[in-house]
Amino acid sequence: MSRRAVAVVSGHVQGVGYRWFVRGRAERAGVSGSATNLPDGRVEVVLEGDDDAVARVLGALDGPDAPGTVTRVDVRDEQPRGVRTFTTE
Repeated sequence: MSRRAVAVVSGHVQGVGYRWFVRGRAERAGVSGSATNLPDGRVEVVLEGDDDAVARVLGALDGPDAPGTVTRVDVRDEQPRGVRTFTTE
């Protein structure tokens, strides 16, 4: 089953390689989407793919290997849009 999840990650997550960390985890899991710096210092992560693979990447967002300091991860599900690549902005 396909899932699209949007996570907004708070903490010290900009300037520490966090977006590239997410991209690597997503690509290894076969998940598409994006990781984007927000003006307020948070990072928005969009993940789209197999439900189990998306769940694994979501679990890594505040895991022990995540760079920086994650203080909160807010997740919402949306309708899948058929995204086929992963981008960082």
